[in-house]
Amino acid sequence: MTDNRNTILAVLLSGVVLLGWQYFYNEPEMARQRAAQQAQMQAANPANSAAPNATTQTPAAGSTAPTPGSPTIQQQQGAQVKDRAEVIAASPRIKIETPNLIGSIALKGARFDDVSLVKYRETVDPKSPAEVLFSPSGTKAPYYAEFGFVPAAGATIKMPTLDTVWTQEGSNALTSTTPVVLKYDNGEGLTFTRTISVDDKYVFTVKDDVANSGTAPTTVYPFGLISRHGVPETSGYYILHEGPIGVLGDQGLQEFSYKNMDEKKTSEFKVTNGWLGITDKYWAATLLPDPAAALTARFSSNLVGPTRIYQTDYLLDPVAVPAGGSATTTTRLFAGAKEVATVDAYDKQLKLNRFELLIDWGWFYFITKPMFWAIDQLYRLFGNFGVAILLVTVAIKAVFFPLANKSYASMAKMKAVQPQLTALKEKYPDDRVKQQQEMMEIYKKEKINPIAGCLPIAIQIPVFFALYKVLFITIEMRHAPFFGWIRDLSAPDPTHIFNLFGLLPFDPSAVPLIGTYLAIGAWPVIMGITMWFQMKLNPQPPDPTQKMIFDWMPVVFTFMLASFPAGLVIYWAWNNLLSVLQQSAIMKKNGVKIELFDNLKSMFASKKAG
Repeated sequence: MTDNRNTILAVLLSGVVLLGWQYFYNEPEMARQRAAQQAQMQAANPANSAAPNATTQTPAAGSTAPTPGSPTIQQQQGAQVKDRAEVIAASPRIKIETPNLIGSIALKGARFDDVSLVKYRETVDPKSPAEVLFSPSGTKAPYYAEFGFVPAAGATIKMPTLDTVWTQEGSNALTSTTPVVLKYDNGEGLTFTRTISVDDKYVFTVKDDVANSGTAPTTVYPFGLISRHGVPETSGYYILHEGPIGVLGDQGLQEFSYKNMDEKKTSEFKVTNGWLGITDKYWAATLLPDPAAALTARFSSNLVGPTRIYQTDYLLDPVAVPAGGSATTTTRLFAGAKEVATVDAYDKQLKLNRFELLIDWGWFYFITKPMFWAIDQLYRLFGNFGVAILLVTVAIKAVFFPLANKSYASMAKMKAVQPQLTALKEKYPDDRVKQQQEMMEIYKKEKINPIAGCLPIAIQIPVFFALYKVLFITIEMRHAPFFGWIRDLSAPDPTHIFNLFGLLPFDPSAVPLIGTYLAIGAWPVIMGITMWFQMKLNPQPPDPTQKMIFDWMPVVFTFMLASFPAGLVIYWAWNNLLSVLQQSAIMKKNGVKIELFDNLKSMFASKKAG
């Protein structure tokens, strides 16, 4: 009976882990409702045109440098939320046209507030709208980046602000081959010339030249900021970070949820070699100052009326501009999709401080990233991520084949000595200590490891988690099709068994309260069937409770995995099938009877008898 107990323990352990995963990592119903309420509040909020203005920071009394603390937030009372296209059309702009980005830069404030990702669509329909990253003030969800200068504390130098209308020179459109030049003369001897360029991916380079034609030297402090208005809708999964993020010198990775920022209000770091920004599941906007620059980096949350405004910003060390001379500063902005190859390339090319951590690889980083690499390489060969997942599963099986062989062989030996164990129970019915002693002697004689049966599942769990992470976080899996009805491996199977896969005219997932549990697609059913066959490989346990657990476990797992990404369910079903074949071969090799057909016969026979 020990082998049955071990198998049950392994199955229950796996179930507990998956249930815990579902509880802690899947989006809670309350979080979904809260996000919906926040979205409704944001849509109805008339104060969304408020903007943090880093150019109006208030110097601390008696200091000689501007305080990199809270920028003054100017609220424009009574402003109405307008259509995004209407707001963009109402102001002078420079077009952005690259292979990956479309949008515009506002000449007023020289603000990056209109960026869309042309290669990524809102749905699997290629004709659906492009994903929007940045939006200007006055729209439903303002989100933008801004660069500029603040004067030394106490100085009255006129600097460009968010109300400054820059003069455009040269090219009329920003492309990956043609930069644009903006100019502003403050009328007091300082001329600001900004050259903006962009590569063919997602990084903008902002070069600022400050020329001083006056008779006295001056000092300016460069800053950069990313501001987001309102609480954005997030995926709500514990395993994925969404919100303010940065890697700041020796302080390392810093991650704040929106809720954390609401509680902390402000977090400040004085470091060298840092970057910071705001990340979503698939997209991000980050400030990339020179890695050699010393900066005061800050994350903040401010309440303006009913609207939360989240900001990441930095203030660099002072730049001296001599009389009759000039000074130059250069910074960068990443605004785009978190493509693994692209992020890794920027990390190396720009010598950034672990920019790869912009993608949340998680605790199983050492498994997750290599697994993605393997899947991606196979995708490049076969052109289908689903096929790549199946092949990686085979490769994983091959890697762990020797260990699994030992495990299954030990299980087979335990089945072979089952009659001896049963005889022990009959021989010593009231002496459990003697039963255990004799049992261990049998195990020792037959060289059996009684816990070996747990190993295949124990090995599978971290791989399962790592694959779940890959499917969930990597944009490469987003909208990636398999075959047939699976058009997005990162989303649950869209079919439903409870409406006969579309034959009945209703959506089971929309049923109040229990809709989540009714959304069971074809692939979860296939997975449950493969697990059921795997259970039927073993002899039926004599204990009714154990038998009930074995009988219901595939059903429980079918319901649990129904809401998981289709790619993960396909992996689990395929892994089950390979395990059945492998275990059957090992059982046959060790002379142990394969109980599958006998169990099926007895099951149908009992039904007929009933």
